[in-house]
Amino acid sequence: MKILHTSDWHLGRSLYGQKRYNEFSKFLDWLGKTIEDQGIDALLIAGDLFDTNTPSNRAQALYYDFLCRVAASCCHHVVIIAGNHDSPSFLNAPKEVLRALNVHVVGAITESMEDEVIVLENNKQPQAIVCGIPYLRDRDIRTVAPGETMDDKNAKLIKGIKNHYADVCAMARQKQTKFKCAGQGTIPIIAMGHLFTAGGKTVDGDGVRELYVGSLAHVDADVFPSSIDYLALGHLHVCQRVGAMEHMRYSGSPIPMGYGEAKQQKKIILVEFEDTLPHVKEIEVPCFQELVRIAGTLDDIHEKVADLKKNHSRAWLEIEYIGRDIITNLRETLDEALADSEIKICRIKNKKVLERIISTIHKNETLDDLDPKDVFIRCLNAFDVPEQEREALTASHDEIIQSIREEDVNAE
Repeated sequence: MKILHTSDWHLGRSLYGQKRYNEFSKFLDWLGKTIEDQGIDALLIAGDLFDTNTPSNRAQALYYDFLCRVAASCCHHVVIIAGNHDSPSFLNAPKEVLRALNVHVVGAITESMEDEVIVLENNKQPQAIVCGIPYLRDRDIRTVAPGETMDDKNAKLIKGIKNHYADVCAMARQKQTKFKCAGQGTIPIIAMGHLFTAGGKTVDGDGVRELYVGSLAHVDADVFPSSIDYLALGHLHVCQRVGAMEHMRYSGSPIPMGYGEAKQQKKIILVEFEDTLPHVKEIEVPCFQELVRIAGTLDDIHEKVADLKKNHSRAWLEIEYIGRDIITNLRETLDEALADSEIKICRIKNKKVLERIISTIHKNETLDDLDPKDVFIRCLNAFDVPEQEREALTASHDEIIQSIREEDVNAE
């Protein structure tokens, strides 16, 4: 059986205001062709299909159109779990309709863990058992106790994750034993998840959010039961193993989510089973939109822009001016240099001007330059909040921000 593992599409995500639907469309076209070329039996999507819990109509159209195309291909099954960016109720809403296309959706945990155990069949014969475990929200796996410390919280989170995987995989193991006793061979168990494992690699600007507020609850590989033959994870955007475990993988995001990922070779993962033994192969994803980060003096920037133009590049640029001179018309100067090309500037950071302004009155600083935590810290500073009070206030602030991010606005 051939499985394709991908995650973190973030459909609908923009880059400094630039819409990226063309990239997403090209990726999905390429993925559909790869499914046919490789003769894939099942596609696993390990969360964060969408970038927000209220995806645009265009992002939804890309999603549903792709699922319809896959349903008409050689691929017999698609298994989708929700990530921390996804709305569980939004993903679950059409699940019964999608089931008719052999698209299995697990948006959130339910009262019955059986809902997370999916048997993939071909010609009415079981081929694999998938533990489709979605992003486990704090409230799903931990009860709050008065006066608990951050260490207590971390320990509870990790224990909750471990127990949930153990329970779901135990159900899968029972099904595996049942099939074997019925003479149907030993069926591989595949687990899915959307979480942060210890030692996982990230890059600056990838948009990977902290999953559990104020927590260092990054799980070790020993959290996952030994009965798992392959573990398909999402959340981290860099394709990687979990520790040294060959059969535990993050596929990473298929397109760079920010300039910090621009130099990464993006990948999806092909897994072919020989009985329960997985043979893992990484497949490189083409680059659908070149992203280039340029930093230097004005002469450095002009030189690099000239090289890009010479190569007929259509890159999107992030430019950081770090020269000594203050150049107030930097945008106009660079727009003029790019006038006869298809290169776009997505963002300019004029470090010298920014330093000068911020060091005085912060008057022209925009919210784009700050995240909520930055704003909160500035409020603490503005009101001269004592150091001994800041830890508790910061923890409360982080809890509120996380609850807003996790609120399922599509739920009734």
